[in-house]
Amino acid sequence: MRITNFLLRLKLQKNIGYVKMLRVASQLNEEDISIQTIRNLDLTNSLIKTCINAYNDMRADKMIKRVEKQCQIISFFDSEYPENLRQIYQPPLILFLQGNVQLLQKNIVTIVGSRQATSYSSIVLNKIVPNLIKNNYVIASGLAKGVDVMAHKTTLKYHGQTIAVVGNGLNHFYPMTNCHVQEQIAQKGLIVSEYLPDTPPKPFRFPQRNRILAGIAESVIVTEAKQKSGSLITANLALQENRNIYAVPGPITSELSQGPNKLIQAGAYPITDFDF
Repeated sequence: MRITNFLLRLKLQKNIGYVKMLRVASQLNEEDISIQTIRNLDLTNSLIKTCINAYNDMRADKMIKRVEKQCQIISFFDSEYPENLRQIYQPPLILFLQGNVQLLQKNIVTIVGSRQATSYSSIVLNKIVPNLIKNNYVIASGLAKGVDVMAHKTTLKYHGQTIAVVGNGLNHFYPMTNCHVQEQIAQKGLIVSEYLPDTPPKPFRFPQRNRILAGIAESVIVTEAKQKSGSLITANLALQENRNIYAVPGPITSELSQGPNKLIQAGAYPITDFDF
């Protein structure tokens, strides 16, 4: 059995989360998995039993075929998996994708910011994004309200390529107001999720999503963000992974400029012109 197929079967089992899957995956070094491979793993008896059940689960074939009709599936061990993402702390073991998977192999810049972004972010993005596209960068963001969807729409407007990393399964739209943008990105760019397609959006899944946004990028840009926000979580994750952090400075009177200004104070590169 191919290793990606085995990991997907394992993910379909009840009562097995990321930590247990990582414990299993970290010991796998063969392209093909057998029952003997599983028995040789240094795991608890309970986890070995779960692995064997996953391997022998006849119902999994039907479920996997259904998933494969809805999206593409790659695992940490596949050549299509982006190298930058392999290097992060707790990389996703399986990715579910709709669109052009090859975009994961290109130079990626992640753009994030506040859900309550003002026209300032829109003006800045309309200046920055065309230059990034001209320099063959793919623009990634999280398809949330505010800066995220601005970044995706601006990239599409200027005929660039964009990746949306979502905090839910690919069969869900969140927020619903962005459903048409998500459909457009699936056709012209790439949608990425680490969750099975029918997984609904939940608040705790969005911080988990942020590590992927940081991981796939070589640089992260923050436009507007409050001092405590998901955007700064993404930026800090990116910093931990030695990515370049850029921030758009703003007036000290604006609450949404506190985040970027704080990042600049901490050493992020300030964006002072549009050709950087």
